[in-house]
Amino acid sequence: MSIKKRNKLIGFALVSLLSIGLFSGCTSNSQTNEEKQDSKTITVIGSTSVTPVAQELAKAFEAKNENIRIDVQGVGSTAGVKAVYEGIGQIGMASRNLKSGEKEWNLNETIIAYDGIAVIAHPSNEVSNLKKDQINKIFKGEITNWKELGGVDKEIILISREAGSGTRGAFEELNGLLKKNENGKKISVVKEDALIAEGNGAVKANVASKENSIGYISLSYLDDSVKGLKVDEITASSENIMNGSYKISRPFLMLTNGEVSDDTKAYLEFILSKEGQEIVKKKLIPVN
Repeated sequence: MSIKKRNKLIGFALVSLLSIGLFSGCTSNSQTNEEKQDSKTITVIGSTSVTPVAQELAKAFEAKNENIRIDVQGVGSTAGVKAVYEGIGQIGMASRNLKSGEKEWNLNETIIAYDGIAVIAHPSNEVSNLKKDQINKIFKGEITNWKELGGVDKEIILISREAGSGTRGAFEELNGLLKKNENGKKISVVKEDALIAEGNGAVKANVASKENSIGYISLSYLDDSVKGLKVDEITASSENIMNGSYKISRPFLMLTNGEVSDDTKAYLEFILSKEGQEIVKKKLIPVN
């Protein structure tokens, strides 16, 4: 065979291989695009307190519905309420009751659980119980030293949440830490120099690292890294919230705006189903 003929055959073979590769690549991309089109995403956005249970519920729901993805984003209750109203997400999460202005948006409210707000201190703190009026005075700055509460002679370090937090809003409402200004709007009376931490996890980390601090978190975040304080001799627990003896509690809401898709409706129905409420029950108080 001549060199010229051999080179021609080699060239033809290379072109054939490249064509096969390109065709295969196009087929693969086409399949990927079809898979993407078949996959649907439901965006659930809002309260960082609701986020952990929403993620667990999403995982269980996705296992049963492989073509649906639940994207859970913890950004705070106020942001979540606004996001669902503006159509940024299909579902908003709130760890508090809606404010009067938010009620005017006529959002659909679904209570998926009830949660307690635990008052926490460093594990080494000698104080184990606070009266509700003491909590009020601590966060207003009227009680400033642990010795006034039977503890060590150390200044109390206040850890609070960011503005817009559902946990903060509920905590302040339940502990008399809101007052109306001249325009009739409720404003916080928490001491201005309180350290602000964004999210339950950040509050817990701050209290765990500061011996003389006090803060508050969703009951679902409570663990051995911090000390849960009794309130009026009542422990923050699911049982005590269910029987009504622990008073610092609030609802967890899933919010929608107008008509919802069948997929969104299916996710909400799953949350309220027996299986969904069993997941809720692991750390919160189920509604069913």
